Amino acid sequence: MSKKDNASFETTLHVYDHCLCFAAQRAARALARRFDEALAPLGLTSGQFSLLTSLNQPEPPSIGAVAALLAMDRTTLTANLKPLERRGLVTIGIDPADRRGRRLALTKAGRKLLRSAMPTWRRTHADADRLVAGTDAGALRAGLRALA
Repeated sequence: MSKKDNASFETTLHVYDHCLCFAAQRAARALARRFDEALAPLGLTSGQFSLLTSLNQPEPPSIGAVAALLAMDRTTLTANLKPLERRGLVTIGIDPADRRGRRLALTKAGRKLLRSAMPTWRRTHADADRLVAGTDAGALRAGLRALA
């Protein structure tokens, strides 16, 4: 193995200071923790809140559409839906246009929980926005969307 192949501590520091993936992962974990703590009294995680929000559409979306929206594979999405379905917050129904497909919908209880979670989300989101004050939050969101 050549000396070039060995990662030095300077290389580690360079990765820490420059790697978008590392920075995004750290930020995502910290943000998820912040939202998890805020939503815990409602019995939700940040991921469950995002999933419920993604189902809040005029027409029940397909599993594929929700998976694409959340940048999640279908198997992971299905696993994440199960606890919400058991709690009576979502339904997984047959797609009338293609009986092989599935459509996802919020139940009345799911809509009620989502409505009650919105003030918590707004407060927590405002706190997060304050943390990035002094940066262009819109440009940050646009950059993150471009990466997704």
